[in-house]
Amino acid sequence: MVFYFTGTGNSMYAARHVSDAPVSIPQVMRGRERQFSDETIGIVCPVYAGEPPKLVKQFLRESSFQTDYFYFILTYGFDQTDAPEYTARLAAEAGIYADYIASILMVDNYLPVFDMAEQMGMDKHVEEQLSAAVQAVSRRERGIPEATEEGRKLHAQVAAMNREQPAFNDGSQITVLEGCIGCGVFQSACPVGNFYLEGGKAKRKQTTCEFCLACAQNCPQKAIGLSMADKNPKARYRNPHISLQEIIDANRNS
Repeated sequence: MVFYFTGTGNSMYAARHVSDAPVSIPQVMRGRERQFSDETIGIVCPVYAGEPPKLVKQFLRESSFQTDYFYFILTYGFDQTDAPEYTARLAAEAGIYADYIASILMVDNYLPVFDMAEQMGMDKHVEEQLSAAVQAVSRRERGIPEATEEGRKLHAQVAAMNREQPAFNDGSQITVLEGCIGCGVFQSACPVGNFYLEGGKAKRKQTTCEFCLACAQNCPQKAIGLSMADKNPKARYRNPHISLQEIIDANRNS
């Protein structure tokens, strides 16, 4: 049994390497079933500023897992910081013992800092990393990577910055541009239902954003931008192995 959270397809793609039928966490959280039992249970999710998405944290707190082997596969784009250690502690607080955690370096989709055209041109050896993680899980390897002091410090620094300047990571800088045609993709692709249509244009709420950037990255018109910083407004990213419809099916709210 494998659960995943995805905004631009990276974690969905990774999850499919360990399961033919991974389960979307946003879809689970819209239902009532929170008790799961299987020989192995895995969670595949991105790392945002050194931590799993808020919805994944909620999923861990509100769910019951019975398994002989629990693992995480974390996808990240620049620096994993101390994300494996942090995630293991987070799971332990929810009564879950993490047997194994892997981190997979992929495209970094954080638009304020990274140019998606440049990111897509980099060879980050994703397939080799995923193959190693799949083999480790199949052998039921155990182990949590120990973070460096630099990684712990970077996580702490980013967390402090986000507290002091929330707009860097709370979604308040997400802006609907003039090019919006009200197609509704933003509404269906958002994993937390943060958008709605009004007067034929996209509107967003201010309180539920994961800042996963599924809205901006998947907008066919590139009509979702960032007011504070957008490294390359003309370049957007979705994992090349994942279709827009698959993102919508994973995250839609209805």
